[in-house]
Amino acid sequence: MKKCNSLQEVRKEIDKLDEELVNIISQRAHLVAQAASFKNSVDEIKANERLNDIKQRVRTLAIQKNINPNMMEELFTIMINEMVETEIAEFRNAGKF
Repeated sequence: MKKCNSLQEVRKEIDKLDEELVNIISQRAHLVAQAASFKNSVDEIKANERLNDIKQRVRTLAIQKNINPNMMEELFTIMINEMVETEIAEFRNAGKF
């Protein structure tokens, strides 16, 4: 981790990371949209077991990185819920109800 020497430098580094996060989330969202073409039902899209696996994995990663696992789980829950809705829309737009 970079050691910053001023608040301005810290903010500049945070801004860079924010941009990276948006890019990575965008990539994830595009992959999720593609996933709809491989699924046969809305229930398959919702995949609660997969959601639980992801939540547990990010909680474990958060603990390993010494950050709040509850925050990470909440962030991923919000992101995944939104992406599931997008995937359902993609599924329906493809005419697969």
